[in-house]
Amino acid sequence: MKSKATLKNILLSQRLIALSTLAVLFVFFSIFGKNFLTQNSMVSLLESTYYIICLAFGMTFVISTGGIDLSIGCVAMCGALIGGVAYDEWGMPIGVALIVTILVATCFGVINGFLIAYCHIPPFVATMGTQYLAQGFGYIVSQVQTMRYPIITSEDGWFKRVFYKSLEGFPMGVLYMVLLFVIAFFLFRYTQLGKYACAIGSNCEATRLSGVNTKHWILLVYIIAGIFAGLAGVFYSATYTSVLPGSGSGMEMNAIAAVVIGGTSLAGGTGTMLGTIIGVFIMAVLKNGLLTIGIQQQWQVLFTGLAVLLAVMLDIYRGMKVKRS
Repeated sequence: MKSKATLKNILLSQRLIALSTLAVLFVFFSIFGKNFLTQNSMVSLLESTYYIICLAFGMTFVISTGGIDLSIGCVAMCGALIGGVAYDEWGMPIGVALIVTILVATCFGVINGFLIAYCHIPPFVATMGTQYLAQGFGYIVSQVQTMRYPIITSEDGWFKRVFYKSLEGFPMGVLYMVLLFVIAFFLFRYTQLGKYACAIGSNCEATRLSGVNTKHWILLVYIIAGIFAGLAGVFYSATYTSVLPGSGSGMEMNAIAAVVIGGTSLAGGTGTMLGTIIGVFIMAVLKNGLLTIGIQQQWQVLFTGLAVLLAVMLDIYRGMKVKRS
């Protein structure tokens, strides 16, 4: 009982640290950054987070089980590519193409879940394999051609006006991010999916012996991650219009970094959707803010890596503190 109370306090303190870090970064770049605190800059910052937030929500479920998903970025882009093929080459309506995007990503989630839950392949190995499968599948179906989605003023421009930006310039994606956060938060906090995901991460064997079908729930977790990856593909397509074959590699690292910075333990057993969304914005503010003070891209990568290392060290410290309690 004492251990649970200690863990709850530590999780709360880490979320407060993450929120404080976000506030400090925001104030710092507002003061020292050039044009950081402008309407265009803030809208651009929000737009750069849409697809990462979707990936990070799915990753939170996965990491809470003690697993990992290295395929999620390539899966999202594979779905977006094939959705683009459905629209550009197969002549499908844009609405159907978006459904194809989500279905393709969900299928890869099913494959990941089956390999990990029923074939007992370690998550790192299984998802690294499906990462390359998704890339290769995207290459083959698209014939290594860039897929283009409709622009905002075209006949099918409603797609961008609904998922990206209205004609008046309002960032529509914000509304969807709020909705997806509510859904992800509810699933993780108040349903069996979230409770069993954390239980599996804490002690999979003990959870299985207590009568829980752990294979079923692990499979479902990776399916959820696949669905969120599909949604990430939709928002990426709406934001950037063009989808390049082979893109997506590295997006999973941004999602993992955001989840860990937000306070979800890499060891599994705990997770927080609120912390995850804070982590995403820390990464986005850091990336956009460094640009406004003239820091080149290679230094941005360095600072991002340092942020991840600090988050992992804090996670290790948290685990040690819980064990001592």
